[in-house]
Amino acid sequence: MDSTRQEKIGRMLQKELSSMFLGIARNYPGVMITVTNVRITPDLSIAKVYLSIFPGDKAESTLALIKEHSKTIRYELGVKIRHQMRVVPELAFYLDDTLDYLENIDKLLKK
Repeated sequence: MDSTRQEKIGRMLQKELSSMFLGIARNYPGVMITVTNVRITPDLSIAKVYLSIFPGDKAESTLALIKEHSKTIRYELGVKIRHQMRVVPELAFYLDDTLDYLENIDKLLKK
């Protein structure tokens, strides 16, 4: 169970990362990146960022590219939130496939 502070910081990181990925996605036409959830550890040192990437066939390659540039993304995030947080958490990116899972269940139920 997350504390109120963890939830507030998670929402703030989600908002800032969403605006950053909006700018990044403009460099890659045909790809839409959405930050669906940010979970942060109790010591505020690691943030697990869940991304939904559309279209699904480019998801793995886009996620690999994001993981490759995670240090740069963390630095840019630190510049944006430097007045709210003393230490910027390490970012761990994961692919959020809940929409694909729901779509698959929907297909199975329609049969």
